[in-house]
Amino acid sequence: MTRVLLIDDHASAREPLAFMLNQEADMEVIAQAGDLGEARQALDRHGGEIDVAVVDLGLPDGSGEEFIPELREASPDAAALVLTYFSERERLARAVAAGAAGVLHKSAPVSEVVDAVRRLAAGEQLVTLHEVIEALRMLDRERQRDREARLSVEQLTERELEVLQALADGLSDKEIAERLYIGPATVRTHITNILAKLNATSRLQALVLAVRNDIVRIS
Repeated sequence: MTRVLLIDDHASAREPLAFMLNQEADMEVIAQAGDLGEARQALDRHGGEIDVAVVDLGLPDGSGEEFIPELREASPDAAALVLTYFSERERLARAVAAGAAGVLHKSAPVSEVVDAVRRLAAGEQLVTLHEVIEALRMLDRERQRDREARLSVEQLTERELEVLQALADGLSDKEIAERLYIGPATVRTHITNILAKLNATSRLQALVLAVRNDIVRIS
């Protein structure tokens, strides 16, 4: 009997899937969770009993990828099947790097989910070694970009940070000049320097980098 843990914040998706899995003679859904907190409680109660965890990535209190290493630590033989609407390669790569043994889109037929659970319970790895390596390479590139962005941010002067925050507040060049008691031409010079230091091609791209590195606040 394959014992399954279902983690999905949408009961309208989770409960019908639980019903369908329970119709299989060789499967039993032993617990359901709607968020990471409930998933961790289920892991505490059923840790050694779980054979396959079906994990959604988009949860109210975090990402399902956080749960995968915890599952593997509590139950080394358990497998994680990611079932998600997300299609961003970076996010899926993080799930694979965290130890997901399979990834399916939520639009997949229930029969495909059942088959994936059965194959994982039998010890099959649905994610190939090549996909794992590519995921790790992608995350390395992402971390490198983040490091480079942090180094770029550290080059900004206090005045340039003030200009960035003013841009984040939606101010025009004239309004920024009035707030900081400088001329509009000086504002434009600061913005040119900001774009150069952040290797950004537009003000919007610079703001995105600034938000990702927590140096501006978006109200």
